[in-house]
Amino acid sequence: MNIGITCYPTVGGSGAVAAELGKQLARRGHSVHFVSYRLPFRLDEFQENVRYHEIDLTTYSLFEYPPHDLALAAKMAEVARETRLDLFHVHYAIPHAITGILAQQMLGANPPKLITTLHGTDITLVGQDRTFFEITKFGIERSDGVTAVSEFLKKMTADEFQITKPIQVISNFVDISAFSRMRGYRDRAAFAPRGEKILLHVSNFRPVKRPLDVVRIFERVLREVPAVLLMVGEGPERASAQALARRLGLADRVRFLGRQDRIEELTGIADVFLLPSELESFGLSALEAMACGVPVVGSDAGGLPEVVKHTETGFLLPVGDIEGMAARAIEILEDQQHWQALSAAARGRAAALFGAERVVGEYERYYERVLSGG
Repeated sequence: MNIGITCYPTVGGSGAVAAELGKQLARRGHSVHFVSYRLPFRLDEFQENVRYHEIDLTTYSLFEYPPHDLALAAKMAEVARETRLDLFHVHYAIPHAITGILAQQMLGANPPKLITTLHGTDITLVGQDRTFFEITKFGIERSDGVTAVSEFLKKMTADEFQITKPIQVISNFVDISAFSRMRGYRDRAAFAPRGEKILLHVSNFRPVKRPLDVVRIFERVLREVPAVLLMVGEGPERASAQALARRLGLADRVRFLGRQDRIEELTGIADVFLLPSELESFGLSALEAMACGVPVVGSDAGGLPEVVKHTETGFLLPVGDIEGMAARAIEILEDQQHWQALSAAARGRAAALFGAERVVGEYERYYERVLSGG
């Protein structure tokens, strides 16, 4: 198949999944064309069958802001025409479903089919803003196929937008060969020089991720267990989290590492992964931690319980239960036998249910169904 993929290129779950899906499809012999304003952050290495098409954004004095969405639609139509795309697969409803529909209309008769994947905040935050509600609903209903990354997100979309169009749940996935403890950073002592336990948090540091809760959980863990905390990512709450760490006297125990492209090297040396989010439509970072055999301690929110099996691969507690999450993390870190059982179960669940081989195959079958009009 000849497949066009449009996604946000910045750090985040939707961009990561789109990039990894494109790479996996290319390995299976499909031609994959990424259309975006910047190279997606996980496409940092050349790969056969993958091409990148950059949007041309021209600034005119008439426009207060460059018309990104129109330029994207035009580029999508251009790439589809020149490469004879079979389908567009767009990630994140706003604006990509709309630009995909516009590109189809520009192409006239028999345009590529349009598949929209809903990832979470395009529905839970952006789509429910009254400014975007109607256009989000329109984009979903006019797509030729729609997928959601969890049963939770499918139900929320149907309930909030009164969508009657079938939504196929195809979960996020992980490359088990790339995410494993064998791929961990070679020098653990660089982060834990005295053999401390390593706690890890990876996110875009938006308020919904509750990174300040991560720091507070760690502060309580540190009372019982010698440990360090690695905070990976960039976003609006990073400065507040750093300030809190300093205020709690943790500056020498918490390292803010910013954006990291080779996240598997850090995930592979962690002992516990913290994800106390307000809401998770799926929890890709938790899945990648599980693939590395890292138990997850997080919130029982949204689609995360579909990924993390409570008491078997980690622990899920109510949002804001800092004391409870800290207690569970301490429990894991102080009992090596318990940690090993959780670690093995976490990797086993990631491989069995969310391995790339299985999930990418689901996408291929769904593409074929949409292309055949089924």
